Amino acid sequence: MATDEDGATNAIVEKNDIQRIEPLNWWVGFKNPSLQLLVHQPNISEWTPNISYQGVSIEKVHKADSPNYLFIDLNIAETTKPGQFNIVFKKENSEDLIHTYELKPRQKPADDFIGFDSSDAIYLITPDRFANSNPENDIMKSMKDTSLDRTDGYARHGGDIKGITNNLDYIQDLGFTAIWPCPLLTNDMPQGSYHGYAITDYYEIDPRFGTMEDYLELSSELSEKGMKLIMDQVANHCGVEHWWMKDFPFKDWINHQEHYENNYENWEGSKAIKTNHRRTTNQDIYASKSDKRNMNEGWFVSAMPDLNQRNPFMANYTIQNSIWWIETANLGGIRQDTYPYPDKDFMSRWAGEIMNEYPNFNIVGEEWTSNPLLIAYWQEGNANKDGYNSNLKSPMDFAMQEKIVKGINEDEAWSTGLIEIYRALANDFIYASPKDIMVFPDNHDMSRIFTQLHGNITHTKMALSYILTLPRIPQIYYGTEILMHDFDKPGDHGLIRSDFPGGWQGDAINAFTGEGLSYEQKDMQSFLRKILNYRKGSKAIHEGKTVHFAPEDAVYVLFRIEGDETVVHIMNKNDAPVELELSRFEEVGLEGKTLKNITTDAEVVWKDKFVLKEKGTTLLTTKL
Repeated sequence: MATDEDGATNAIVEKNDIQRIEPLNWWVGFKNPSLQLLVHQPNISEWTPNISYQGVSIEKVHKADSPNYLFIDLNIAETTKPGQFNIVFKKENSEDLIHTYELKPRQKPADDFIGFDSSDAIYLITPDRFANSNPENDIMKSMKDTSLDRTDGYARHGGDIKGITNNLDYIQDLGFTAIWPCPLLTNDMPQGSYHGYAITDYYEIDPRFGTMEDYLELSSELSEKGMKLIMDQVANHCGVEHWWMKDFPFKDWINHQEHYENNYENWEGSKAIKTNHRRTTNQDIYASKSDKRNMNEGWFVSAMPDLNQRNPFMANYTIQNSIWWIETANLGGIRQDTYPYPDKDFMSRWAGEIMNEYPNFNIVGEEWTSNPLLIAYWQEGNANKDGYNSNLKSPMDFAMQEKIVKGINEDEAWSTGLIEIYRALANDFIYASPKDIMVFPDNHDMSRIFTQLHGNITHTKMALSYILTLPRIPQIYYGTEILMHDFDKPGDHGLIRSDFPGGWQGDAINAFTGEGLSYEQKDMQSFLRKILNYRKGSKAIHEGKTVHFAPEDAVYVLFRIEGDETVVHIMNKNDAPVELELSRFEEVGLEGKTLKNITTDAEVVWKDKFVLKEKGTTLLTTKL
């Protein structure tokens, strides 16, 4: 049914004469009443669109450089009712082209889209490598990459959305409250398509991962468990096989477009004008225009065209796509890939428009830097000298990750070892909100933490327990709980993204059930499960005051305090037993109190001295 401009209700005949209109649908009740439709159809610029639906008006129609596009600016009045209406395209001496469009009702108020925060612990998953619950979608013969070879780290292995959904109990039991799968949108690339970062359709789930219904079921199951779904999005680039690469709307739809068009028939890696990766140009007051331009306009790799967000139509397209997925999939957050590579003014607008619509939402941006000054620059509320406000709540803490590994691996001395970690946390004065930064031991692009720490289980426990106690949002990569590694070829992406044992029928080892796991693997699962499940209900870790004491005698002690709950994290690198003089920590006020060991349940009275019997982590709480 449709409501015309006079308020009368009329039956409409649903038709779809147009090849592509995006967004696929929209909603009523947004703060921003504007919607820009991308219309793609042969010679559509010769046609004039008309809409007759109460509350919806066409403000402007834009022709593109290609005759096969129109961009239609709509205004959706606050009083507009949800429903379907026809967009009628008229041309003299031609039969009308009709496309039925829908404005849906909002499923919940914008304020109820609650993003991830420091109370969450996020499980990062490479979907193709986690679990294969539907072998029927492993190969799609209509797609360019039909590989299926679990012995090849760069071929598809068959993991899918159902594989995640069917194992949510395992993830929840470990203590995680949110999941972040790497991109699940269509990646119709001839090779390496498993990783998802070369998107070829921003409105379609890759059929090898499943259907839109599968994705919405995953979101729904997570919601029922009180968990959140974080969507991995890519604003900086698409895949070179994206449908618009064969028919650009404008001459500046992508960066270095003319160069690509002049060479696309013989396109190869060496021909791409690539980014210089000099990310400091975003902040550098001395940076040359040339370096800035090369950074932001160069292609990430030859298979990933750099999108030009300075084109206002591309900018609108990208913002609307993010909002469309938030509404469609009831998202609990967005992870934005390669955050400093696009135009930074656009990224501020992108994040700002999302957070304006969804004030309790959250976005994490990937800025791979070991410089806390750069991390701070990208966080909302930072006092940047150039006046830039990113509107981004959660940058990533690559700096802390690097120092944790360095500090644990190094021998103890005055300026090496645990002091590196202490100094790294001391840098928090530069951040507008430390607890909103995302920290992690590793991810899908770097060697696994067990490899980085040279296969030392005690050191791995140190790193993980510290990360889970910090004033941060923690993210853990799938398989960390069973000591997955890349020793055979450190840093190899195919190996880093190995299959999770038990995710495929016939696997000899099943980490979901514990069958075939070694004692050490089960012990690590148990270790993480205890900390993560304690963390779920710990106000001290979520939002408490942080106090730490400079390392002495290879021991580093950190406290998190909120009300009557105090959590104590002790890192000890001594091989022989050592006595910890507790008088040094008098200001924390624990004298004479009984504390429980979070990982062993043993109780101890905090008085005079505390004997650390062996090297490793001790994690205590006053909550008994």
